[in-house]
Amino acid sequence: MTKRIAIVDDEPDIVELVSLHLKKAGFQTDSFLDGGSLLKSLDRHRPDLVILDLMLPDADGFEICKYLRSNKAFSSTPIIMLTAKSDEIDRVLGLELGADDYITKPFSVNELVARVKAVLRRKDHGEDVPRLEIAGRLAIDLEKYEVRVDGRIIELTSTEFKILKFLALNPGRVFTRDQILDHLWGNEKVVVDRTIDVHIRNLREKLGEAAILIKNIRGVGYKLEK
Repeated sequence: MTKRIAIVDDEPDIVELVSLHLKKAGFQTDSFLDGGSLLKSLDRHRPDLVILDLMLPDADGFEICKYLRSNKAFSSTPIIMLTAKSDEIDRVLGLELGADDYITKPFSVNELVARVKAVLRRKDHGEDVPRLEIAGRLAIDLEKYEVRVDGRIIELTSTEFKILKFLALNPGRVFTRDQILDHLWGNEKVVVDRTIDVHIRNLREKLGEAAILIKNIRGVGYKLEK
């Protein structure tokens, strides 16, 4: 089925340009000039990916991102943030709130289309295994973005969930910090590799006794036990 892309930006020229190139690449598009229009449309059309501007006339793109991530129906919908803001703090905040990628204006439309395809490929990687069971006590629902330990729901940030999902889809395989960063953000790395250690530490604390499943291979990186 043709993927549906929602484009949210208050600049009509940008919306039209992005929509044109995405259609040429074989996608369906829905265009919105404000956040409210996007939210009202969600009952009728569920996008496969959202291109979201941060500076909108009626809403903060960060808040829309938070809303989508907190709504079970859209918690796994990929989001690419498109904005004129280039400060590192804005980029990090966007990614921490659950954005899958981040592009600053001015931008190459061809690069944006390539990013859309790359993000959708990463999402499709886990679609055939919507639920993972690890060691009989850790359950990961890839569609609901839900993690349970011994039946108890564990609240994770988007980044923590993505790291856990990445390791769980490749049990027993050791990944370096750089490889984990590449999986999370590709070429748009806005943090140092040691940030992964902080996320892993927080993840382990939340997993409690199941934290033993995440192994630190000294001098190499991390893996999830089979």
